[in-house]
Order: sequence, then structure tokens, then C-alpha cells
Amino acid sequence: MVIDVRKCNAERKYTGELHFEFAGDENLIDIPFVSFSSPVHADLRFDILEDDSVSVAGELSFSLKGACSRCLKETENSISYEAEALFVPQGKKAGDEDYTYRNGIVDLDEFLRDTVLFALPSALHCPEGCSAPEYNEE
Repeated sequence: MVIDVRKCNAERKYTGELHFEFAGDENLIDIPFVSFSSPVHADLRFDILEDDSVSVAGELSFSLKGACSRCLKETENSISYEAEALFVPQGKKAGDEDYTYRNGIVDLDEFLRDTVLFALPSALHCPEGCSAPEYNEE
């Protein structure tokens, strides 16, 4: 998914919304026996700033299915994650956490991949709590 800054500026459209779905990258999941059970749904809004930087913010949501990390029963969890990023034209000073773009095209792929990675839990658990025994280490 891309934002064409030159086209938006020509049309005097400095804000907008993006709604789309994409397949989650299974290689991002570190939890054994877990996979995406739905496409990643993105609801984003963007603002083109006076210096041609582009602010993008919104929510990504998806579902994971697989074996509970505690009891190994099949389970599914829905995940929503709020994210924001600043895209700076290549050649201008960018902060450590900013993304850059060139030739007037903001490519959201790296931002989307990073956001899904940050949203992933470290383990998958039954939503209602599982009946696996708790072990106390003393």
C-alpha cells in the first residue's frame, strides 16, 4: 500500500483515510503451533504536513489461532494495535524512529510489518483462562 504525496498535493488533498486488508507474514510469529487466522485489517489516516512529511496513524487488527501456550488446547485470539509513524522525504533530517520515502511515494510495507511484529503477543492463551496447572518455583 502506498500514498502518492505528489498526487495528493496536486489535488490539494492533505488528509485521507486508508482501509484495506493484507496477509500477515507467518515468519513474524515466534509462538509454536500458531498462525494468522484472518487477514490483517488496517484502518489508517494520514496527514501531509507543510514540510511534506507524512503522519500516519490508526489501528491494525487480526486474529491468531493455534495451540494455547499453557494447556495446548486449540484457541483463537483477536488482536488490535494502535500505531503511528512519521514518514520524512529522503534527504531531510529524520528521527531515529521515523521512516523515509522518496520520489513522492510513501510505501507503507515496512511500517505495516513492524506494527504487526510489535502487536504480536509472546504467547497465545485461551481467552477464558485455561485449566493448566500452575507451578510455583520455590
